[in-house]
Amino acid sequence: MGDYALAMIGGIWFADGLLLLAVPRFIITHLRETLTESPTLLKWEWLTVLGGGIILVAGQNLVYQPLWMITAGAMIVKGLFLSMGPSEWRTRVLDWCLNREDVDYRFWGLGLCMLAMLLFHALGWIRRS
Repeated sequence: MGDYALAMIGGIWFADGLLLLAVPRFIITHLRETLTESPTLLKWEWLTVLGGGIILVAGQNLVYQPLWMITAGAMIVKGLFLSMGPSEWRTRVLDWCLNREDVDYRFWGLGLCMLAMLLFHALGWIRRS
């Protein structure tokens, strides 16, 4: 069961990464508009905390274990900050993140795709040679 939850997280990372690689400006513009229209969307960041918790628990016995512990910690901290952090700080961080050049988002997309592939490899879903 834990492997499937991890694979789901990997699938989300891969899809997000591909979208950021292919159409970064469209994705970020849409995200910016959505956050402007519905700032309560940040309450969904609790799912990031949940995902980080799943990786923290289910990633204990995987290859690259230190990577999964660091990733889980980063997800939990990010989710808690965006859900409960001071509004002024959160606004500054979001403004900075949502006003980058397209190449920056493409690097984030590459990073997400890499994390997804490493997770699939650690789960044994990609053949080890």
